[in-house]
Amino acid sequence: MTTGLPLEGIRVLELARTVAGPFCAMTLADMGAEVIKIEEPRHGDETRAMAPLWNGEGAVYLAVNRNKRSIGIDIKTDEGRELVLALAEKADVLIENFRAGTADRLGLGYDVVSARNPRIVYCSISGFGRTGPVAQKPAYDFILQGYGGLMSVTGTPDGEPVRVGYPTVDVTAGLLAYGGIMTALWVRERTGRGQHVSSSLLAGQVATMSHFGISAQATGRAPQPMGSAVGPVVPYQAFQAADRPFLLAVGNDGLWRRFCPAMGHPEWLDDPRFVDNTTRVENREVLVGILTEIFRTRTAAEWVELLGEAGVPAGLIHTVPEVIDDPQVLHEELYVPLPHPKIPELRVGGVPVKLSETPGKVRTPPPRLGEHTGAILQELGLGTERVSALAEAGVISRNEAD
Repeated sequence: MTTGLPLEGIRVLELARTVAGPFCAMTLADMGAEVIKIEEPRHGDETRAMAPLWNGEGAVYLAVNRNKRSIGIDIKTDEGRELVLALAEKADVLIENFRAGTADRLGLGYDVVSARNPRIVYCSISGFGRTGPVAQKPAYDFILQGYGGLMSVTGTPDGEPVRVGYPTVDVTAGLLAYGGIMTALWVRERTGRGQHVSSSLLAGQVATMSHFGISAQATGRAPQPMGSAVGPVVPYQAFQAADRPFLLAVGNDGLWRRFCPAMGHPEWLDDPRFVDNTTRVENREVLVGILTEIFRTRTAAEWVELLGEAGVPAGLIHTVPEVIDDPQVLHEELYVPLPHPKIPELRVGGVPVKLSETPGKVRTPPPRLGEHTGAILQELGLGTERVSALAEAGVISRNEAD
């Protein structure tokens, strides 16, 4: 039986910052790839300084940079660029998330890198795509939540535009990039050659929201925000109980047939307004109004238990601290301890995909800026004097731990 990590032996260069690229690289690292994070030598990834800080470490940086090594290189210098190319010659994957065209201008684009290493899988994560009328526009998760349509369907009908509360666009692009990289590595096993993989924040939004696109074509109307409700299904939303809101998901007619007796109203099964999901959608306001009054008579926990016993999906709305300490989350190792030199009590998200024979593993805390510069360059064949000279010239940064 195989006991090693599934991507052992794969070397990844991460020329990326903020969330999308680092999340992709971390996912590879969790599965055993050696990830070398190449950072600007003076300040590094900007998420290192993003609030909130915990003992001087940025929470966002801590979340998406475990299991990596850090090297500080000024890639705008000729010597720094050559160091990156030398590392790329021995790498399997390179991930960059510069604005479209920037890597080419820096002399680190796919054509240059693949000429030095034809086997490399080179992944570009951009905002809007690598070409096209707005490819050069600066992009952040927030901007793409608007541009890609997500904010148009998020929030309440009469409220202001609302963003999803975490960088879902970044994370989606990173996951798509991970899938593309793994596919290209599989193809390389057959052809012996790498290729250019592209992912974008826009592509991820359009892909994951495609059902809204189909709905818009079918109805001729733009989908609108509905709060916690879902357009095609009723009742499927948050309801206020006696003490706090809870979620109810009667997702099909079979669940409706369980729901009505559980609520003590079997007569709803024969009510022509509610007889199937189509009629329930047509009479949404009536049904939701009836349920709103009933649900205020018991606590959320009581409703969740009662409906759960009937096999009807219902659940509480947990806060983030409640999620971190939830028994099911802990059982699934979705949060795990990862002691950090500055934060001994640090816990981070666990590996979300479970492999039965070769599971991934959270192994090392997010690195300090330039923590592994000396070791990585020595592995590349540079002597101590050369490394010191590069540091003196400002081409690289070295952590005091080197």
